[in-house]
Amino acid sequence: MTDDSGHSGFHYSEQDVQREVTELEGRSATAARIFDLRRIIGGLFVVYGIIVTIAGITDSQAEIDKAQGININLWTGIGMLLLGVFFLVWLKLRPTPPVPPVEGAEE
Repeated sequence: MTDDSGHSGFHYSEQDVQREVTELEGRSATAARIFDLRRIIGGLFVVYGIIVTIAGITDSQAEIDKAQGININLWTGIGMLLLGVFFLVWLKLRPTPPVPPVEGAEE
């Protein structure tokens, strides 16, 4: 049989393939922890919650009267802050588990 794949006779050993797979799994686990949605959602809610809370604190009486006497910016900002902190605490208490090591892989 002939090799029509176009490769120049270079073949990866099983050890090379296993090492590459282990390295990629490690990178994937790191990326999963960095881009965990709880971190992104929690961070955004905290930032926007701070902004809206400050807007609520600085609201004039006329703006509060437009919302039927409720300082809606203040209450919404506090709610957003609480939700954002909830997500960040959840991330801290239940972090993304690391990928289990592949059996037979060399350290």
